[in-house]
Amino acid sequence: MSVATSGLHHVTAIAGDPQRNVDFYLRTLGLRLVKTTVNFDDPGTYHLYYGDSAGRPGSLLTFFPWREAPVGRHGNGQATATAFSVPAASIGWWKSHLTGLGVEVGQVVSRDEEEALTFRDPDGLAIALVAHVQGDPREPWDHGFVPPEHAVRGLHSVTLSVDQAEATAGMLVDDLGLHQVGEDSNRFRFAAGAGGAGELVDVLVTPEAPPGVVAVGTVHHVAWRAPDEHTQVEWREELVDRGVNVTSILDRQYFRSIYFREPGGTLLEVATDQPGFAIDEPLLELGRALKLPPWLEPQREEIEAMLPRLNLPTENERTG
Repeated sequence: MSVATSGLHHVTAIAGDPQRNVDFYLRTLGLRLVKTTVNFDDPGTYHLYYGDSAGRPGSLLTFFPWREAPVGRHGNGQATATAFSVPAASIGWWKSHLTGLGVEVGQVVSRDEEEALTFRDPDGLAIALVAHVQGDPREPWDHGFVPPEHAVRGLHSVTLSVDQAEATAGMLVDDLGLHQVGEDSNRFRFAAGAGGAGELVDVLVTPEAPPGVVAVGTVHHVAWRAPDEHTQVEWREELVDRGVNVTSILDRQYFRSIYFREPGGTLLEVATDQPGFAIDEPLLELGRALKLPPWLEPQREEIEAMLPRLNLPTENERTG
């Protein structure tokens, strides 16, 4: 391939109750709600985007909250863990913080100069907070419910669970431009660029695991970065030439997207860095109001009637 990703763009998962989702990711994890919109393919459902102060690529975890959807099953053929980067000295603070809020956390695990604290969100989505001795230079959202010295810096990595590694590894290297940087038993790590936080994916080989079922509490897809639309067009053409079954380029308002599956089954996306989340509201007001793309704006009244009302903290920031 003549193009390669610079790292993770976002992870999209499926939630149940949207208010419960907002409460957890704003109040417990201290992220910013950077966009309140709808699933463009199912406008009666929210699409909620959480990230840093501007919703920069590499900081984003997004959700489709379907209140009546069944609970999913973690297993092969999906992303089974999403990790965020936190400061090296903050793991103890996070363990105390989460435990104090009634979140059941695992033991802190050390691996390759990293410490990881694992837990699940209210819908069962597997989350990890990872601290690396080298730190993470990205600035946190500093007006949230978590003190900035401990706050999430952005995505760290995702874990893909598969029956066998070879074909998945081949696509990560040949079609996304990643390179292998580590191996630990049945876990293989691949990196974009220099391999820092937000540039990593782990492939976990678990042939004994059942196939995953994508529903509430599971990841829907993992998105990788493309710098611009021109690169994305070139990327799609090369994927098609290599025999990959890839969608047409789709307008997601805040980025352009193509989708395809890696051989292990996980749905992948390549999303552009631009135009970003300030395209339809000021940076200081991100996430406060329901935003719709132009083609759905004529249906606003009908869409708003279908959506449950969300109770957000004042100005989407800490209220006390």
